[in-house]
Amino acid sequence: MPNAHDPGSSAGADEPTPRPLGLSRPAALWAIFAVSLAGLLLEVAYTRVISYKLWYYYTYLVIGLALLGMGSGATAVVLSRRLRSASTRSVLVWFGTLGALVLLGGFLFVSSMPIDTVALWDYGTAASLRNFGALALICLALFVSFMPIGVIVSTLLSRARNEVNRLYFADLLGAGIACLVVVGLISRIGPPSVIMAAAAILAASAAILATSSAKGWRTAAACVAAVMVVLTVAGDAILPEVRPESSKIASDGTGLSGWGPVFRVDVNEHPTVPGGKALIHDGTWGSAIYPFDGDVEGLTRFDDDPRSWPFATLGEAPGRQLIIGSAGGNEILASLYFGTDQIEAVELNPVTVDALTGEYSELSGNLDDLDNVTLTQGDGRSYLARSDGDFDLVWFVAPDSYAANNAASSGAFVLSESYLYTTEMITETLEHLAPGGVSVAQFGEVDFEFQPNRTARYVVTAREALEEFGVADPAQHIMVAESEDPFTSGLSTIVVSRSPVTEDQVERFVEAVESTTDSQVVYAPGVTPGDSPVAALAGAADASQVQELVAAYPADITAISDDGPFFWHFTPFTDVVRDITTATTVDFREYAIGERVLLLLLATAALFAVLFLLLPFLVIRRQWRELPAKGLSAVYFAALGLGFMLYEITMIQMLVGYLGYPSYSLTVTLASILVFTGLGALLSNRFSTTPTRALPVLLGALVVLTAFYRLALPELMDATITASLPARITMAFLVLAPLGLCLGMFMPFGLRLVGVLSVHSDEYVAWAWAINGVFSVIGSVLTTILAMSWGFRTVHVVALLIYALAVLTLWRLDRHRRALGADMRAPLPEQTA
Repeated sequence: MPNAHDPGSSAGADEPTPRPLGLSRPAALWAIFAVSLAGLLLEVAYTRVISYKLWYYYTYLVIGLALLGMGSGATAVVLSRRLRSASTRSVLVWFGTLGALVLLGGFLFVSSMPIDTVALWDYGTAASLRNFGALALICLALFVSFMPIGVIVSTLLSRARNEVNRLYFADLLGAGIACLVVVGLISRIGPPSVIMAAAAILAASAAILATSSAKGWRTAAACVAAVMVVLTVAGDAILPEVRPESSKIASDGTGLSGWGPVFRVDVNEHPTVPGGKALIHDGTWGSAIYPFDGDVEGLTRFDDDPRSWPFATLGEAPGRQLIIGSAGGNEILASLYFGTDQIEAVELNPVTVDALTGEYSELSGNLDDLDNVTLTQGDGRSYLARSDGDFDLVWFVAPDSYAANNAASSGAFVLSESYLYTTEMITETLEHLAPGGVSVAQFGEVDFEFQPNRTARYVVTAREALEEFGVADPAQHIMVAESEDPFTSGLSTIVVSRSPVTEDQVERFVEAVESTTDSQVVYAPGVTPGDSPVAALAGAADASQVQELVAAYPADITAISDDGPFFWHFTPFTDVVRDITTATTVDFREYAIGERVLLLLLATAALFAVLFLLLPFLVIRRQWRELPAKGLSAVYFAALGLGFMLYEITMIQMLVGYLGYPSYSLTVTLASILVFTGLGALLSNRFSTTPTRALPVLLGALVVLTAFYRLALPELMDATITASLPARITMAFLVLAPLGLCLGMFMPFGLRLVGVLSVHSDEYVAWAWAINGVFSVIGSVLTTILAMSWGFRTVHVVALLIYALAVLTLWRLDRHRRALGADMRAPLPEQTA
C-alpha cells in the first residue's frame, strides 16, 4: 500500500519503531467492536453456505480457516515492516476497505466453484486430484477472507498498551452481539446477504475512520460500503445462487427456497408423485409434501406402507400421539388415516413449517387447521419433556437429511449429532408412554443386510435405557422390521414398549409387516430370528451378551448418552487413522468421511502452527532474538487458545438438548461466554500490576465450575427443562457467566505482562495473539474429536488441566519479569488522540 496514499499518517521510517495507538478511546473501541461483529457474522454465515454447498462436516473447515485467517493476519503484523510502521488509522482504513472487497470476491468464488467431494477419496484418479484442488481453492478463499480482520484486531491490541483490557472487552462484546443477531439475520435475509452485511460494516468503519486528508480513501470506502449495503438488501436479486456440489440436489426453481437456522430448504417437484413437492434439505432429500384434498378415507396407500406398522401394533387407534420430525406431514396423514384422536406434531426447521402452513398449505390439505392436529415448530425433546399427560404413540420419523443440525454454523461449534437418540431421551419417552403405548423410531440404512449401523446402535441404546428404566429383560420390549426404501438400501422400524409386548401385539406386528411389500420382520419376541446382527442384539439374553456382540460388530455401535450424543459416529478415530490412505469409492456417508475431514483439518492446523511459530524466526530474526521468555509465553498463549475452545465448544454441545434448538444453544452460549469474557478482561485491570495474586482465585473458581458443569449441571437442566424458553435461556446465560468472567482475565494478564518484557512490545503481543489463534484452531477440532471419543465431561477435565498449566506458566513469566526488573506499575506510553 503506497505511503503516498496513507489515510492517517506520513510514510514510515526505514527502521520501523513501535507505533502508538493513534486513535481516541471511542474510535478504537468502535473499530474493534465493529470488526469483531463483522468477523462473527462472516464466520457463522459461511458455515451455513458450506453446509449447503458441501456436507455438514465441512463446516469445521470454516471454523478452522476463520481462526487461521485471523491468526495469519496477526502474523502479518509481526512480519510486515510496512504494517508496523503505518499508523493505526491507516491500517484500519486500508484493510477495512480492501477487506470488504475481498469478502465479496471470496463469496463469488466459493459460491460458483464446481466440486464433488465424494470423488476426493478415490485416491489416484484424475477426479480425486481435480476435486482436491477445488477444495484447496475454496479453503484459500475462506482463509484470505478472514485475514483483514486479523490484521485490524491484532494491530489494535498490540498497540493498545494501557487500553488493552477495554479493547479486548469491546472485541468480545462485538462478537457476542453478533451471536445474538446472526441467526435471525440468516433466517431473514440468508447467509449470502449476511456476508455482504459483514463487508458493509468493514467498509463503513473504514469510511468513518478515514481522515479528511485522505479523501480518496474515504470516498473509496464509502462507495464500497454503499455497494455492500445494496447487496445486503437486494442480495437475492443480485448475488448468484450458491452452487451445491454435483452429488447434491439443487433447486429446480419451481418452488420456495429458504435459508433456515437448521438447514436450507428447497421445494422441488416430486420425481414420482404427480403434484407433490420434494423438500430438499441442504441439497439432500429430506421429506415430501403430498397432495391431500381432505378425504382421509382416500389415503389407502398407507395400507401397504411401513407407516402402518405402529398402528397395527397398538391394535386400536391411538388416543394421543406425538410425531417428532413431522417435516412435510406424511406421518400426519398416516395418523389421520388410521384414526388417531389427537395428533401433536413437532418440526425443528421453521422454513419447513412455514412451507407447510403457508405457500403449500392448500396442497397439503391445511393440516394445521384441523381440529385434531397441532403443528408446532420446535425441538421434539424439550416438547416431550414439557408435555403433560401420556402418549399412546411417540413416533420418531426417519431422519433422511445429512444437513447440519445446528444454527448457522451454528456453528460448527454445535455438531452434536442428536439428542433424540440418547439413553436419556429414550428413558424420557418411556416415562411419557401410556399403558400399552409404544415408541417407534425409523432409520434409513446404507447397508442394512451387512452393516445396519443406525438400527443396531439405536437397539443397543434402547436396551440400555430400558435397563435404566428398571426392565429386567429388554428383549421382551423390542420389535424390529425392515422394508425396502427408494432412497436407501433399507428402512428400519424399531418398536420399543414400556411394558413387555404381548402375544397379540407381536402377532399384529408380524402380520402387518408380512402384508407390506418387500418387508420382513427382523426381530420380535417369540419369533424365530434371522441372521441379522440387529436380531442378535435385540434378542440378547443379558447386557454381557450385548457387550460381546457390540465388540464383535465391524463398527462402533455402543450406546450413546447426553455426555456424547454423536449417534452417527460409527468409526473410532484409531481406525480412521489406520485406514486414512485407503481409497473410498463406496457410499461415503457410512465410511468415516466426516472423521477423515476432521483429521485432515487437524493436520492442516498443525502445519499452520509450525509455520506461525517458525516464520517470525526467519523474517524478524533480530527482534526475535531480543524477545525474552519466548518458550514460556508460547506455552501460556497456546494453553489459553486450546483451553478456551475446550470449554466453549463443550458447553455449546451440552446445552443443545436443554434449550431445545441448536441455534439457541449456539447464540446463548457464545453470547454469554464472549460478553462475560469481555467483562472479565475489563475487570482484570484491577489486578494489572499484580496479576499473579488473582491466579489462585481464578484457578480455584475454575475447579469449582468444572465440578459443577460435570456433576450438577445435567441435574439442573433435567429439573428445569419444563420451564419456559425465556426462563431456560436466562438460566443458561447466567450459568455460563462465571466461566466467562474467569476465562476473560487470562488473556489481558498475559498480553500486559509480555508487553513490558521487551521494547518490541508490538511484535511480542502480535506474536502472542497469533499463537493463541493457531491453538484455538487446533482446539476447535481437537475438542470435537475428544468429545466424540471420551465425552464432554472428560473434555472439561482436560480443559481445567490446561488452564492449570497456564497458571503455572504465568507465574514463571512473572518471575522472569521481576528478574528483568520490568515494572508492571510503570505507566506504558500514553496513546495519542
